[in-house]
Amino acid sequence: MSGETLFDSAAADRLRERAPLAARIRPRSLDEVVGQEHLVGVGRPLRLLVERDALTSVLFWGPPGTGKTTLAEVVALTTSRHFVRLSAVSSGVKEVREAIEGARERLGISGQSTIVFIDEIHRFSRSQQDALLPAVENGTITLIGATTENPMFEVNSPLRSRSTLFRLEPLSRTAVTALLHRGLHALGQDAEFGAIELIATRCVGDGRAALTALDVASAIAGGGCITLLAAEAALSTSAQRYGQDDHYDVISAFIKSIRASQVDAAIHWLARMLEAGEDPRFIARRLIILASEDIGLADSQSLVIAVAAAHALEHVGLPEAQLNLAQAVIHLCRAPKSNAVAQAIWTAREDIRHGRVGEVPAHLRDAHYLGASQLGHGDGYISPHDDPSAAEHLTCVPEELRGQRYYREGQ
Repeated sequence: MSGETLFDSAAADRLRERAPLAARIRPRSLDEVVGQEHLVGVGRPLRLLVERDALTSVLFWGPPGTGKTTLAEVVALTTSRHFVRLSAVSSGVKEVREAIEGARERLGISGQSTIVFIDEIHRFSRSQQDALLPAVENGTITLIGATTENPMFEVNSPLRSRSTLFRLEPLSRTAVTALLHRGLHALGQDAEFGAIELIATRCVGDGRAALTALDVASAIAGGGCITLLAAEAALSTSAQRYGQDDHYDVISAFIKSIRASQVDAAIHWLARMLEAGEDPRFIARRLIILASEDIGLADSQSLVIAVAAAHALEHVGLPEAQLNLAQAVIHLCRAPKSNAVAQAIWTAREDIRHGRVGEVPAHLRDAHYLGASQLGHGDGYISPHDDPSAAEHLTCVPEELRGQRYYREGQ
């Protein structure tokens, strides 16, 4: 890493003092990392790569608060390579290209390689991810990408194939408790056992959420002993709580509002998801599903608009794509509703699961191969192209399913 001036060092120390607790006690070596033993334990692959400064392009995938950024910071503190930090929330193609150009110049002038860390890489559009590919492929940069979303769906296949995937697991209650005690030491405060137990239980899996709650509880306690009441108050102060349960509850409210044609309610839930950092691609996928499940042929244009909004999201990204999503939501709300398409395929598959299949009628079987006619395949079949009236008398389902209706128009 490049050297720091005394001024830089002093500024960094002051920022550390004022930073949230999670940032103040962030590990500075692999030995200080809590959890993720399968990656950073002695002899484990990530530890070996970091200790040998031999890290190749990697993707850190795991739930919030599991240590993705922490591991990237440890790399930054231990590598001899230049380290560049970008965030997919605030950086675009311009910043990516500037980082790549800087890496190219640095390599040419001093021979120093560059690691580029991109937090929340799943928020990058396809075009933004594509901008990284040549530099990763030719070794101009080593990429570290952090994501809470499945990279099999959210990271371009070429970029993913050139990166090693490391899966981070939710922190155990024991690990979260250890983090909280480390935070208490940094705060110089004591806490009732019940307070630590409550925070660890409520925030199991998410170390950052636990330390944030402890930080707030510390402020509530005014520097004194952190009580159970202070911990309870801290856990209820989040203005925008959006955990796993909220993810499912809010998307459910969103879908049901559109189904009920309530435009303002649907826009409210859309805004709430965007403000909470919900993956906009997930929202777009749900709109595409809804366009067929709840509207279908009552307004065929709805599917076109939902798909167009998803494409627009890939092209422009947020924040601009919020307009495309909002337009699609309003159209879907105002469209007439029908679940006839959904009921048709659901009912047909239910019949098949219960054994109502039957044989393909002889006149519908493939008659294009030698000897098929001897088996009676195609006998009696008249193409509606040759005789439009033939369709009226054509049986196209197995004998056992004659008269069965799946699609009921106007349903």
